[in-house]
This record gives sequence, C-alpha cells and structure tokens, in this order.
Amino acid sequence: MRTDSSPGTLPAREHLPAGPAGAPVLDVVIPVYNEERDLQPCVLRLHEHLERTFPYPFRITIADNASTDATLEVARRLEARIAGVRTLRLEQKGRGRALRTVWSASDAPVLAYMDVDLSTDLNALLPLVAPLISGHSDLAIGSRLARSARVVRGPKREFISRSYNLILRGSLQARFSDAQCGFKAIRRDVARVLLPLVEDTGWFFDTEMLVLAERAGCRIHEVPVDWVDDPDSTVHIVRTATEDLKGVWRVGKALATGSLPLDRLTRPFGDDPRDREIMDVPKGLARQLVGFCVVGGLSTLFYLLLYSGFRLFTGSQVANALALLISAVANTAANRRLTFGVRGPGGAVRHQAQGLVVFGIGLALTSGSLVALNAANAHPAHSTELAVLVAANLAATVLRFLLFRIWVFSDRDGGLPEPMAPGGPAPSHGTHAAHPPVLPTSPFRAGDAADGTWPDATRRPGPVRPYDTDPGETR
Repeated sequence: MRTDSSPGTLPAREHLPAGPAGAPVLDVVIPVYNEERDLQPCVLRLHEHLERTFPYPFRITIADNASTDATLEVARRLEARIAGVRTLRLEQKGRGRALRTVWSASDAPVLAYMDVDLSTDLNALLPLVAPLISGHSDLAIGSRLARSARVVRGPKREFISRSYNLILRGSLQARFSDAQCGFKAIRRDVARVLLPLVEDTGWFFDTEMLVLAERAGCRIHEVPVDWVDDPDSTVHIVRTATEDLKGVWRVGKALATGSLPLDRLTRPFGDDPRDREIMDVPKGLARQLVGFCVVGGLSTLFYLLLYSGFRLFTGSQVANALALLISAVANTAANRRLTFGVRGPGGAVRHQAQGLVVFGIGLALTSGSLVALNAANAHPAHSTELAVLVAANLAATVLRFLLFRIWVFSDRDGGLPEPMAPGGPAPSHGTHAAHPPVLPTSPFRAGDAADGTWPDATRRPGPVRPYDTDPGETR
C-alpha cells in the first residue's frame, strides 16, 4: 500500500498469488533426452535437497524429449514412487519445446529448470527462486561468469561460453552475464506474456527469452553458482553454437526491423521509476545526450561527403548550402527516431520544419560570429577565425539540443506519445500524482497469453502463504 502521494514513492511490487494449501509454489522441470543412466540419481538428489531445504511445496517435472532408450520407463517409475514427481512425454526433441510445454501448463507460480547432470550446486536453488517469490525480480539465472562463481570446466567450453556472451552483448545489447547456464527460473505471470513471443524450440530458447525479458523492462536476478563441467555431456557444441548464432541473427534482425511486437512488452510487470515524471529530473537526459552526439558526428561525416560531391559540379557557397540543407534534414530525422524515440509519420513534416528553423538559428549564430569578428578586426588571423568558429559551433550545438528537447520533440507539444488509459485519454502526470503513469495498452494483459487461452490472473494477490488454511482470510 502507498502511504503518500510523492511522485518519488513507488508502490510495492506484487507478491506471487497464494494458491490452495499444499499447492506447489515451485515447479522444477528437468528436460531429458536418452538419460536413462543419470535421471534417477538426479531426481532423487534433487527431491532430497528440496525436502530438506525448501520451505514451500514443490513439484519436479520430468520432460522426456522423445527419448529412444529407457528414459521414459525410469521417469514413470520415479513418478509412481515419489509424491510430487510427474512425467510428461513429448514426441519431438528440443529443450525449448519442453520448457514451453511444461511451463505453459503448470499451475505453480514459480517455474524453474535445471540440467539432468546437476552440474550446478543445488545450494543455489533457493537463492535463485527467492527473489521471484518475494516479488523483487521477474526472472533469475545462474551465472558461471559472475566474479564470485566457482567453476571447474575445460578451456574449450570456457572460451565458447565467454565468446558467445560477448556476441550477445555486442549484437543484442544484452546485459545479463550468462545466457547458457542450465539453471533458470521465471514467474508464471511473466512467462505467460513472454512465451508466446519466443520462437526457438531448442538451445537458443533461453537466450531469446532473456533478450525479450530485458526489452520488456523485466528485472533479471543473477546468482553466482558453483559449477562443475560434465565430461559426458551429450550436447553437440558445434551444432549448438551454429544454431545459437542463427538465433542471434534472427532476433537481432527482428529488433532492428521492428517486426517484434514490443508494444506487448513495455514494462508490463510492475511500476518502474524510469516511467515516472518527477520535478527537476529530466526523463532520459543522459541517453538523449549520447544519441544526439552520435547523430551529430554521423551528420558531420555525411555533410562532408555531400559537400565534396557537390563541389565537383558547383561553387563552394552553393555546395555548402545544399550539403547543409540535406544533412540538416537527415539530422532532424535521425534525432527524431534515435535520440527522442518518436515513431510513425505523425508530425514528421512539422518536426522537419521546426528542425530547419533550429538549423537556421544555428547558422545565424555561426555566421553572426564571423561578421562580428570581421567588424572588430578587418584582417583576423586564421587561428582566431577557427577559435571563434569552434566556440560558435559549440554554442550552436548546445542550443540545437535544447531546442530539439524543449520545442521540436517536447512531450508537452505532442512530439512523444503520451500513455493512454484504456478507454480514455492519458492521465495527467502532475508532480504530485497519486498514482503511477498508466502503461500503454497492449493486446493482452500480463497474465494472459497472446491467443487469449490463459485464465484471468489479474487479481491483486497477497504474499505466498502455502500453509495458510484459513478459508475466511482475504487473499
């Protein structure tokens, strides 16, 4: 509950919904393919560990990926022998397919998975899921690349893992440290929004889900793990790496072209302080400054190329004017899209007209500086002219950024779209608003699948209390 109306005060993130007494809070999925030898020791060890250390009801789900050996028979014997263990048979291979199938059907509010080889120390399991149960985080991953992780593995796997994560950081701007560790967890309400958008059904499933989660504004909790390489792993490194690189290309292309429906993923899982307008705290100023500087540098190179081309056919003044005009239009368009995040054709002509006005003001400032210098000194030194032009251009750049921010692409002027409340106009975001801004509407709510088949789960739940049996208490 919020206790004041200060715009800097955030409401607490929702806890997980409390299910019936004895209902599982955690569902741990073990995807397997031809693991008849390792499956039983893994399940017995995991079950014993959870019974001894986990304070909530749990379930272990064995997802058999079309095994051709005795894996299914072993799984069914375990299911019959141990309460809380169930088996699901899939007729197609693919770790991502197995996780999607089990997680989509599970009734547990926290969903996790781990590899059957149990390379990760199980002591990290409770720290992995605790932030999800508390409502602090949306996803959690084990990281073998964290500073405090203790890892025993061969140099080839170490090199491949670190190289792959560098590729993710460089191409998809991923900020999580370890995409491939087979030790992850996600809240069910988050999974129901993300899973319909994840295409991969194999080993790239984890990476794609994490990238989409980051773009959604989800909080990803990382747990340093103790990890020992399994020398008998059946993973085909070259084929897996090739498929992962194909997935990176596909997701990167989709993000670059805008074909992913990211409107569904705009911060659907709780209030975010970056979405709030607070007095004297400009929104996105640092990012806009960086974008403006990058666009400015590229525009300068574009201007020099244009000037050099026009200079072959006309005089310097005409070439300069044409190059400045075209580069100014390109600069405004690039700043509109990249720096200030304005999309769509709405207002584009007006923005270009205002951009030309801003360009004219900057040109007048630089030209006026030279006129003033020549009036003060009929024959100024070349170094003096350069110094005056540098100072004037710096002032013109600062002025151009300020005018872009407060006039051309101002929120108040309609340059940036305001969040719309369902069925009505955008709410007022005054400095003492009692509620956080309304997020943009999406085709479905958090907790609903894209196809509309998910049950409604939008009630405001209380904290998890799996042993609370009082039927009269308000949840």
